[in-house]
Amino acid sequence: MQLSEEEEDYNQSLSKFESMLKTNKVLFFDSEEFEEIILHYLDIGKAALAKKALKLGLEQHPRSTGLKLVQVEMMVYDDKLELAEKLLNELYAIEPTNEEIYIQKANIYSKRDNHQKAVELLNIALKYTDDYADVHNLIGMEYLFMDNLEMAKESFIKCLEVNLEDQSALYNVVYCFEFLDQNQQAITYLKKYIDQNPYSEIAWHQLGRLHYGVKEYEEAIRAFDYATLIDDEFLGAFMEKAKALERLKKYKEAIESYERTIYLDDATSYALLRIGKCYERVGNKVQALKYFNKTVHEDPLLDKGWIAITDFYVRQKNFIKALFFVNKALAIDNQNRLYWKRYATINKQLNQFEEAEFGYRKAVEFGDYQLDTWLYWVDILQFLGEFESSIQTLLQAAEYFPEENGIEYRLAGLYFMIQHTTKAKFHLSNALRLNFENHILLEALFPVVWSRKMVQNYIAKHKK
Repeated sequence: MQLSEEEEDYNQSLSKFESMLKTNKVLFFDSEEFEEIILHYLDIGKAALAKKALKLGLEQHPRSTGLKLVQVEMMVYDDKLELAEKLLNELYAIEPTNEEIYIQKANIYSKRDNHQKAVELLNIALKYTDDYADVHNLIGMEYLFMDNLEMAKESFIKCLEVNLEDQSALYNVVYCFEFLDQNQQAITYLKKYIDQNPYSEIAWHQLGRLHYGVKEYEEAIRAFDYATLIDDEFLGAFMEKAKALERLKKYKEAIESYERTIYLDDATSYALLRIGKCYERVGNKVQALKYFNKTVHEDPLLDKGWIAITDFYVRQKNFIKALFFVNKALAIDNQNRLYWKRYATINKQLNQFEEAEFGYRKAVEFGDYQLDTWLYWVDILQFLGEFESSIQTLLQAAEYFPEENGIEYRLAGLYFMIQHTTKAKFHLSNALRLNFENHILLEALFPVVWSRKMVQNYIAKHKK
């Protein structure tokens, strides 16, 4: 590919400057060359070389406003705000209509968290600049800092009116729409934008995302298709398209789209997992299992991969295999509550109740406070004859679910079992008040208690 004349000059300037540093010969550069050299080194993170270029530049061009403005930029970068402000005031006295002075002053106020003042200065810069898009973009960013998303959105829209190709402004305007929960307005805006710039793959991709967000999956797929037609290596669009196809239960097409992402880049555990899920949906268990295995091989720390392969075997009622894989997962991460819950459930299916109880206990210990986890745990404890432990566990669960009749019926039954009649009646009264129809739970879990005449009479008395 041939370089433009401007790019060739730029590369020659860099080579000439670096050659000068090696030989210690002082060569002449015009001020604009120095500016480009300095900004290049700043862009690639070589601050020491940028400062060296600035020093040489100011020695050769001590009156250059452009170089002094670059000096201000470097001062601001180094948090030398007072020095930068002093130099800007000197430059303002010489060139009061130089927009870069107002932009750098705004940058200083922004650094001091005075974003309103920064906006005022940037609005002055608009009067003198030729680069309206850049200044509107900067104003938009200041409004973002102030959490004024509506004004930020308007600024980014103005930026795009001047420069349709400004991708950062396009992303930012969509972000503002989404944050303001204005998805339909965002869709309308992007359609108008696409009318003006139909070959913007970013706009098509963002339009697809927005349609997906409001569950308009057919429209989303159409938008992603346009994005990939414009750029046939647009990995994100293929990934999003696959997700939309899954939503429409078009699993074979979804697999193709996920596989395209793997072709374009290294396989991701997410894509492998979704391909496995799609194969399972179409009944191809062999391929499903193959991709679940690939998922955990690609990323052994991804819990969704281990859960997918474990749940696969659970659905096949192959609990021995399921237990094997959940144990492998626990060997990698023994603090994952999702793994422990499955460990408990599988052991329960295998009638290994002590292991099941241990699994539920660990699941709760690591943060699984779902109601069903508490109740499964308690029912196992009760089955094992651990009545006191069952009661303590239920009292703990009641702190999270104070109005849950399932907890109250179990507490009533357990207190009756250990002959604490007063407490039993208290919890039975609560349970009947919360859900009278569910009193059959007492019969299912505590048939001995249910058969007592006193309990039958107590229930009858509370019948509405």
